[in-house]
Amino acid sequence: MTIEKSFLLLFLIFKALSSSAQSGITWLREDMPNDSIFAPSFENHSSLLPKIRVTQPQAKGFNLGKTLNLIPLADLTTFYDIDFGYRLGFGAVVESNANWKKMFVRAGATGGLASEGSINNNRFEFTQNNSSSFAYFQPIVRLSYTPNHIFNFQIGHDKNFIGEGNRSLFLSDFGKPYYFGQIRAKFWHVEYQMMYQFFNEEYKLSKRNKFAATHYLSWNISKKINLGVFESVIFQPKDTFLYRGFDVEYLNPVVLFRPQEYAMGSSDNVLLGASFSIKLKKQTIYGQLIVDEFLLSEIKAKSGCWANKYGGQLGIKGKFNLKKENLFFRVEANAVRPYTYSHVNLLQNYGNQNTTLSHPYGANFIEILGELKWQKKKWFCKVFMNYGLQGLDKNGKSYGGNIYLPYTLRPSDFNNEVGQGIKNNFFRFNAHVAYKLTNYGNIYAFGEIQFRYDTSLNSKASLLPVIGIRSYMWNDYRNY
Repeated sequence: MTIEKSFLLLFLIFKALSSSAQSGITWLREDMPNDSIFAPSFENHSSLLPKIRVTQPQAKGFNLGKTLNLIPLADLTTFYDIDFGYRLGFGAVVESNANWKKMFVRAGATGGLASEGSINNNRFEFTQNNSSSFAYFQPIVRLSYTPNHIFNFQIGHDKNFIGEGNRSLFLSDFGKPYYFGQIRAKFWHVEYQMMYQFFNEEYKLSKRNKFAATHYLSWNISKKINLGVFESVIFQPKDTFLYRGFDVEYLNPVVLFRPQEYAMGSSDNVLLGASFSIKLKKQTIYGQLIVDEFLLSEIKAKSGCWANKYGGQLGIKGKFNLKKENLFFRVEANAVRPYTYSHVNLLQNYGNQNTTLSHPYGANFIEILGELKWQKKKWFCKVFMNYGLQGLDKNGKSYGGNIYLPYTLRPSDFNNEVGQGIKNNFFRFNAHVAYKLTNYGNIYAFGEIQFRYDTSLNSKASLLPVIGIRSYMWNDYRNY
């Protein structure tokens, strides 16, 4: 099917089904104990985040007329490690409310000052003022149009997530925001997402663009069982011979990337994946499988070939009652083989602005994590811990953990295994207590204790107390 025919078909379906539709986009944030549990159904697809078609604003703000909501944002944190650190950030977001029916807009920014080392790579773009402090600024924009009960169109500068887990091996919100365009189609028992992503990297002392096209199909084969299929192709707009731009072949919303890549004779990086979830009464069992490359003959031979690049996830999450209190729990295991997500250079790896688009550890690791959360009225408590093994690089060679090192730096073609290189056994513990100060902006005062242990470090263990005030509108990753 040609690109023109594909878009013509979408247009005809769109015109035939056009009707009034309620539109809204949730924030990307973690599961909370008081969040509603969707009853098992053919209509609910919980692995595509942020969710669409919500009927109420997701955060309380100050009304600006009948259709706009002004949400204040705060990010004030101080901590003590070897020395005191701080993060002093403020911002605001303007978003439409549900009265707009088909349209939804969210636009805002967060910015401020911070000490060196206090800003995680996952949230902010920043510029250095001097050796010990930074000024940072990060805009967030998302525009959505929902013409009917089937289609949703989005563009923006934000992050997205695919999966049921705390981590995602497909696409997570750990990395930095990026420009994107997205089409979602929901019909029968299926929800289908097509996304076009625009990344950039610092390459040979200059900024270079790279692109990705991502498809994800979520199919509820019953009210309780869901299967998903994922594929993404990462490519650079310019190679040695020509400027390709955003390759029109990848704009086709229904094309399969791997056959298309072979037909074009390109060396673009294609990832394939499959997922499942089983929804019980109050629990969900879920998993993901990601495949970058593999050679079946070498898998059968158990040779440890470097080109067998894949990973897996298995977890269970849910709620339970303890003395009439609601608690949320999760137990999850993740493992990714060396060199997964990497490529010959950083313009074709699965990353953006020097951060991975999937799991925070990149590749060459295995971990198991657990979390427990309690929420009542204005109080919120969370305990998180994980343990695992990660292989670190040494002697200028890539042992497969850092996806930003080319796999051509590998020391061996065979006998590659998870944890190779410098073996680092790690343990993380995080205890977090928060109290809601105001509904406007969902702002909490919080205190936190972080304990970190790494066998590869000379000091091995560290204890980090953190206190602050922040808006609980997005995930704040300090659990890796």
